[in-house]
Order: sequence, then C-alpha cells, then structure tokens
Amino acid sequence: MSTPTLKYQGRLKDLAPEARRRLLDRTGTSDTRVAQRTADLIARVRREGDKALREMAREFDRAELQSLEVPRSVCEAALASLDPKLEEALARAARNIAKAHAAQKPQATEVETEPGILVGRRPDPLGRVGVYAPGGRAVYPSSVLMGVIPAKVAGVGEVIVCSPPGPDGKPSAGVLAAAALAGADRVFALGGAGAVAAMAYGTESVPRVDRIVGPGNAYVAAAKLQVVDAVAIDAPAGPSEILVVADRSADPEAVAREMLAQAEHDPDACCVTLAVGDGPAVAIARAVVKAAARAKRLEIVTQALRDRGAVLTVDSLEEAWAFVAEFAPEHLLLATASAREHLSQVRNAGTVFVGETASVAYGDYMTGANHVLPTAGLARAYSGLSVLDFYRWTTWQRVDPEAASRLAEDVGVLADSEGLYAHAEAARAWSKS
Repeated sequence: MSTPTLKYQGRLKDLAPEARRRLLDRTGTSDTRVAQRTADLIARVRREGDKALREMAREFDRAELQSLEVPRSVCEAALASLDPKLEEALARAARNIAKAHAAQKPQATEVETEPGILVGRRPDPLGRVGVYAPGGRAVYPSSVLMGVIPAKVAGVGEVIVCSPPGPDGKPSAGVLAAAALAGADRVFALGGAGAVAAMAYGTESVPRVDRIVGPGNAYVAAAKLQVVDAVAIDAPAGPSEILVVADRSADPEAVAREMLAQAEHDPDACCVTLAVGDGPAVAIARAVVKAAARAKRLEIVTQALRDRGAVLTVDSLEEAWAFVAEFAPEHLLLATASAREHLSQVRNAGTVFVGETASVAYGDYMTGANHVLPTAGLARAYSGLSVLDFYRWTTWQRVDPEAASRLAEDVGVLADSEGLYAHAEAARAWSKS
C-alpha cells in the first residue's frame, strides 16, 4: 500500500473546474448491474415470499433459517450477555437519543382563515416502521438505536428490525442486544435487498411497513430507491463524508483525527477541510498524512484520502460558507474561534458540530442527535432522521353554514373557469342568497 496522500491541495479558488465538479458531485455512477440484480431479488420476494427469503439467506449469508423471526428471548439474552461497560455505554446513548428526540415531537395546529372556516393539521404516528441494520463486516448497534428509539418516541404502533443472519441463523449479538434495549417489537434475520422487499411488500412472515429507515450496502440502498412506489424511505444514502472549516485557532491534529474518523468508514468516503490561510492549510495537510500513515484501517483510509481527500485554502470564512452551502456535507465541523457565532452562517448540512471539541464521533454515538444523515449533497433538500420521520400529517377543515354561504359564489366562479361544473354546483348549493 502506497503512502497516504491527499487528492487535492492548494487554494479553493484555483481548483480546476473538473476537480471542483468531482468534489461537489458525490453521487457516483450508477451501477446498472447492482440495479438489475436488486430488481430481480425484489421480484423474487414479491413472487415467492418466505421461500425466496430462505433461499437468499442460504445463498448470500450461508445460513439455514428455521424461522425468519428471532424470538424476543434471544434478543434479551444477547443484551444480558453484553460486556457491562458496553451495555452501559449503549444504555447511556439510548437515554440521550430518547431525550433529544422527545424534544422534537410536533404539535397539532389549527387556524381560522375566515370567520367560520377552520383549517387544522394533526401529526399521527405511523402504524408500522421497519429499521434495517447492516450485518457482516459492518455491524452498527448504534444505528439500531438511532432508528428504533425515535420511532418509539413518536408512538409508532410497531417497530421491526431486519438484519442479516450469521452462519448460526441469527443477526449479530450486538444488533440483537441493541434491538432489545431500544424496544423493537420484532426482529427478523433478513438482510440485503430481500429484507427491504419483504418490509415494503410483506410476506407470509414479515409484515408490510409504512416506512423503511437505516443504512446498508449498495444493494440495500438500491432496493430502498426501487420500492418507493410502495413505502416511504428515510433518504437516499451514500458513503460517509465530512467538511471541516478551520481558522488559525484550530488544532491541526484535532482536524486530522476528524478527517480520519470519516475516511476509515469507506474507500469512497469524502473528507475535505477548508482552512483560512496557507499556514493552517499546510499544517493540517501534514497532520492528516502523518495520522493516516499509522491508521489501523490503513488500506481504507489511504484509498479514501487518495481519491476524495482535500485540504484547501480559502481567503476568508465568507468564501468557506459559500462552498459549504454548495457542498452540503453530511457532517460539518466548525473548528473556528467563534464557532457558535458562525453557526448562523451555515446553510445545507446534515448536522453541524460546533467547535473542535464537538467530535463527530460524539454525534455518531452519544450526544442524542441522530446519525442517519443525508449524503452526496442531498442536505440541500433532505434533513437527518428525526422523530418527524415517523409521523404523517392529517389535514382537516371545517366550514360552518354561514361561511359555506359566503364561499359559494366565489368557489363557483373559480370552478366554472376551470371547466369543473359539478364542483361549481356543489359549492353554489349552499348559497343562501
């Protein structure tokens, strides 16, 4: 493996147009083979149900499933067998996630637009939600907490978890323990596109859900996009990313640690720092390369930095804010002297870490904020997962007899103008004039 290097260095304004385009366009090229294979797997599940799911577990996970569902007692046993320190850390994270998300619960509203006319909007918890939890090499019990707990806080009727089985036919002990701790109602030993299809359309054993949330590999991401005709999803997801804005007050080694923490996720991770001034930029770039050389996940870190790593110089924070809005990062770290004041300048970020001591790692696990976030610039329009994702809104309106009479003629005129004559008749029928 070659020595770690950064793909881009120098001044942001001198970056070649193609290089800038590559930094901003992180969607990647769609793999038609993945899309087609995913479509085939979804079709199998819709056609064959549980039979297809058992065959997929045998084919992809080398597991023989006697039952697709994991008994609650198995999840509780996994929680009881956890190392006490890990159990306490997960419990602390769970408490903070519950507290933070409870504060986000929405309220019903109503307004009288004219005398006798009331328009209201009411948040209703979803009936059933599915949380996908990765397995295999990427096992994240923390993601189980991030998906299940907000749904439970919102009052969702039933929360199910799907996670790939190991050779013993069960998901990882960490996932099972987190599901028990978070209060998941049911857990299924299912992974990949098959699990997404089962939750979206339902099978003999797996109930159909109203929304699917949670991270996964390329097949899971593709499957979620392909089932949106039947079920809501959280957001399209891609490789992890960070953008750091640093001024002369920033500790270069602290910035380097944050860059590496994202780079170790995935060879396709995107890690960028904007430093105000050449001196800080040079110091940060050196610190990143030095830290990368001793990274435990050296191969992944090296490839990520080589392909999408950047430390770029800006002349001012104003130049940085403009790029932040355009880049729309998943994680934004403000390593600046007046980070709290600078927060108001930020537009388009999945989540913002205010000050260099607010490590992204804290947000990933323990602060209570959600770590399921939009990537690839989609923070321009999407928000991170929150309790709001587990409601749908019922809008209602009431019109009393006097108000109906006052509305009748104007509504009739509008309906006539659009050629909707039955609408006009329905409105004018309430006129008292």
